[in-house]
Amino acid sequence: MRAMLPSPLHPGRPLTIGILGGGQLAKMLALAAYRMGLQVAILEHGEGSPAGVMTKLEFPGGWSSRADLEAFARASDIITLENEFVPPELLRELSQWRPVYPTPETVALVRDKLTQKQHLARAGIPVAEFQEVTSPVEAGQFAQRVGFPILLKTRLFGYDGYGNRTVETPEALEGAWVELRQRTPGQSLLAERWIPLLKELAVMVARNRRGELAVYPCVETVQQDHVCRIVYAPAPIEEALRRRAQELAVAAVEAIEGIGIFGVELFLSQDGQLYINELAPRPHNTGHYTIEACYTSQFENALRAVCNLPLGSPEMYVPAAVMINLLGVRSGSGFPDDVEPALQAGPAWIHFYGKRESRPRRKLGHVTAVGATLEEAYERARAVAEGILW
Repeated sequence: MRAMLPSPLHPGRPLTIGILGGGQLAKMLALAAYRMGLQVAILEHGEGSPAGVMTKLEFPGGWSSRADLEAFARASDIITLENEFVPPELLRELSQWRPVYPTPETVALVRDKLTQKQHLARAGIPVAEFQEVTSPVEAGQFAQRVGFPILLKTRLFGYDGYGNRTVETPEALEGAWVELRQRTPGQSLLAERWIPLLKELAVMVARNRRGELAVYPCVETVQQDHVCRIVYAPAPIEEALRRRAQELAVAAVEAIEGIGIFGVELFLSQDGQLYINELAPRPHNTGHYTIEACYTSQFENALRAVCNLPLGSPEMYVPAAVMINLLGVRSGSGFPDDVEPALQAGPAWIHFYGKRESRPRRKLGHVTAVGATLEEAYERARAVAEGILW
């Protein structure tokens, strides 16, 4: 077993950042790493992932392959992750070989939505009323107490609406329960009180090992079929609410002793209250606009944070930015049929993730545009996004 690294950078050779996962978040982390003169190792289940094709240090056996797991650890100097689905026990094992950030303890708190909510509530951070439920009867009793509708969620492996169900009536409880339990057999579910929403918001927070912070602007997110479709930066709300959202995001990240970059999703209720919805211990879809609109992107600050380097400025250097996700509309190739109309549409940045397969609602890329106003930025991004033919 090799000793821990004494410093964030090695003189005379590039540091290698090991990333658990090879999807689009790992790809954009890798792009930022290469610009900083770092190297990247990717551990993923299968060859040819979006990030795996970018490096010679691709380990396609994933963490189910002991040989690839150990080779990945040996090739890496510091290990981070692109999703929270990695088992905490695996992270603890890897931390015996190399520093792992976010720490296994932080990931264990966050990946289980029940323990995440319990921890935030104990820290005095506002969250929607919730309860662990072990049967449809318990879920019904919770709904009787707080009122329909309620949200039922799997504790693990939920994302983009997968693992969540809105239950409007007592008659719908049984079906929602059976469907969700199929995703995580034998495990209890999380029931939450429905918050009448005015807007959904998000804040990215970077925190290094010294506890230094970079807090990005509060943005508004617009969902389509439970998948983030549009991000408006900054959020079109009062400045006092934006600052309060940032304060809550920082409190949540500090409560879990987070090191790295964190996506913090919030609800703004119709009566003007803010609640933390969920935390993600990694780069986040709501922070993609930072690549073009901020002095330091979420991906660069993620790397700076895990390397314990000074954090870059999270401030926007343009008045407004809008990001539109490119979502799959069919099953088939993950590459567009034609992009020429988009390239003629106007000024914007197009990101394709290089996923081999498309399916409805799957994130295949995104478009970001900037402007003097949110309206101007949106029209630019919309024109380009609609010009990409799938």
